[in-house]
Amino acid sequence: MELTVQNGAFLLLIAVVVAMLTQKFDLPYSAGLVAAGIVLALSRFSPAISLTKDLLFTVLLPPLIFQAAFYIEWRRLRRDLGIIVVLATVGVILSAGITTIGMHYLANWQWISALVFGVLIAATDPVSVIATFQEAGARGRLPLLVEAESLFNDGTAAVGFAMVLDLIQGHAPTPLQATWQLLRMAGGGVLCGVAIAAAALLLVGNTQDHLVELALTTVAAYGSFLIAERFHMSGVLATLAAGLTLGNIGSRGRISDRGKEAVQDFWEYAAFVTNSLIFLLIGMRVAMQDFRAVWIPAVMAILLVTLGRAAAVYPCCALFAGSAQRVPAKYQHLLFWGGLRGALALALALALPAELPQRDAIVAISFAVVAFSIFVQGLTMKPLLRAAGQLPRRA
Repeated sequence: MELTVQNGAFLLLIAVVVAMLTQKFDLPYSAGLVAAGIVLALSRFSPAISLTKDLLFTVLLPPLIFQAAFYIEWRRLRRDLGIIVVLATVGVILSAGITTIGMHYLANWQWISALVFGVLIAATDPVSVIATFQEAGARGRLPLLVEAESLFNDGTAAVGFAMVLDLIQGHAPTPLQATWQLLRMAGGGVLCGVAIAAAALLLVGNTQDHLVELALTTVAAYGSFLIAERFHMSGVLATLAAGLTLGNIGSRGRISDRGKEAVQDFWEYAAFVTNSLIFLLIGMRVAMQDFRAVWIPAVMAILLVTLGRAAAVYPCCALFAGSAQRVPAKYQHLLFWGGLRGALALALALALPAELPQRDAIVAISFAVVAFSIFVQGLTMKPLLRAAGQLPRRA
């Protein structure tokens, strides 16, 4: 069943209650939502909503990407762009490679199934960590590194996943064709996002109506994603580019003062709603998932994904040890443990074709990795952040 107004409002009411309780008991909001989703799915009040790829990828993901990118200052991003790009490219390749090799040899998966899983699970989702920073009022370099690296590696993983799907469908490109496809999907997505944002800014410059300005940012967020996907480019990178462009140029006088307030309030609310729905639906799906048949490969996958994240963070940061972009050791540890998995990985898993070997196991294990990420990593992040001096002792 699809998401309707009635069950959407019901889930939002639950999210509000969970938000109040997690604030009172100083717990991560996302973990509370997933737990609430599990309880809800096991009760007789559970709404019949299917967590589908279209719902996650097309409806809920663009607002999250746009809102996060909108508030990243280009001036600050530029200082660490080198390390962020390396983490989001070389780091993703290393992480996916370790997971792929491990699942092939340890879980006896076919190479194509192991590769698909390795690529899709390489996408990180630091919603829980960023929420912790925001709730505590934390500022500085680390929140930028965590959020920007996640946004960029989401785009990399989505592009890599699309290329792997082509392999599944029997389209084996030559190295030159693969390079062109990569450039078209990634570069085309970025150009598409910039073009949509530029058009929105052109229109914004002709109005002082804050509602029109707000509507244009909404069109840019979804339009960049949908248009890029329609022409087989990266929707994730398109929305990321649109958010960065509108956030950095629009804030310099293109959007009116009242429009800025309206845009900020709206996108904070949109992020709250979409995050709430995503984590509640994840919890509901986890409760319905049968992990008994895959618990051994699931444990293997969790260990491999954790090892892959370490291989992505520490060697890549070591490359910048002698430069101005050097990442302190305590930041590296937090980047490693803060590489949570979430919505994008599940959206990609749910998009897998039915004929793929181990398809059901890949989906189930993806949910297991995400659940581990939210409950184990998410619940331990705040103590680690306090220990590293990134949060007040009494947040």
